[in-house]
Amino acid sequence: MSRHHLAQVNVARPLAPLDTPVLADFMAALAPVNARADAAPGFVWRLQTEDGDATALRIGDDRTLVNMSVWESLEELRAFVYDDPGHRAVMRRRREWFERLDLVLALWWMPAGHVPTVAEAEERLLLLDGRGPSPDAFTFRRHFPAPGTGATVPVDDRRERCPA
Repeated sequence: MSRHHLAQVNVARPLAPLDTPVLADFMAALAPVNARADAAPGFVWRLQTEDGDATALRIGDDRTLVNMSVWESLEELRAFVYDDPGHRAVMRRRREWFERLDLVLALWWMPAGHVPTVAEAEERLLLLDGRGPSPDAFTFRRHFPAPGTGATVPVDDRRERCPA
């Protein structure tokens, strides 16, 4: 077992309140996609309230939704994000539901067993925004190996594209 897990935060600002018809299809897809993530290889944890999702939580301002999860490896998170048909279907429609934002995702390595907080996730987004990809906060396209692997050089995978 690895001594580090990969945390991810992604954010979105809805075009309308969550209980309106504009977001109805997104809200209907949320529980099934979360269930698929929970069952995916490498999944460790995800942010959720007693309602089973994180739609009641905000980051940065009172409109921006936050989604966080922890995975055993970058490869397993990538497989879910890019290969899971349910997740891909939601990603293809994201422009119907959410504003375009300059920064929507940050990844970082943390000790296995640590549970990240929303404040920590916000800090990682700010690090990525201010400094660009680094071992402290990075992206799928330009990512860094887990600490202790002996590798320090970032990987720049320009072939990767977001599903949509």
